[in-house]
Amino acid sequence: MERNEALAFLKKYLNAPNLVKHSLACEAIMQDLALFFHEDEKEWALAGLLHDLDYEETKDHPEQHGLLGARYLEEAGFPPRVVNAVRSHNEMTGFKPRERMEIALFAVDPVSGFIVACALVHKERKLEKLDLHFLLSRFKEKSFARGASREQIKMCTQLGLSLEDFLSISLQAMQRIAQDLGL
Repeated sequence: MERNEALAFLKKYLNAPNLVKHSLACEAIMQDLALFFHEDEKEWALAGLLHDLDYEETKDHPEQHGLLGARYLEEAGFPPRVVNAVRSHNEMTGFKPRERMEIALFAVDPVSGFIVACALVHKERKLEKLDLHFLLSRFKEKSFARGASREQIKMCTQLGLSLEDFLSISLQAMQRIAQDLGL
């Protein structure tokens, strides 16, 4: 499936503009991580783009989030690696991320929200104005962006990436699509 078709597939299930933007941010980060690791960019980007496609349907049943989306993707013929990454990105499902792409998506999901939160508290409210130092100082603040699990973000170390490298790759990916994100 081509990217435009995948985006249309996503929008069939997601209506909230902020959820679509979150999906775009995760797509960009996953694509850049794939480049970094010399992995399949298309598959990794698809996993990032489509990981929350069932969010609106499962918001009242979080233990189902990822399972329903994985079923939709499987039925539509998406690659098994993408399906498995989507299935394992929510620890409440009982599926643990094991493969590199699965672990990456697990860490990417909260880091995108964390970086958006950083942009929104920055005096200029723009991704382009953020730098690694700003992100790291906010990362240390336990009360800042509480919904962005620091432990989940730190899973990047299981990929062989330091927190600093992971934040840098993630920030650069999001800065690349800042216009699409409205930041």
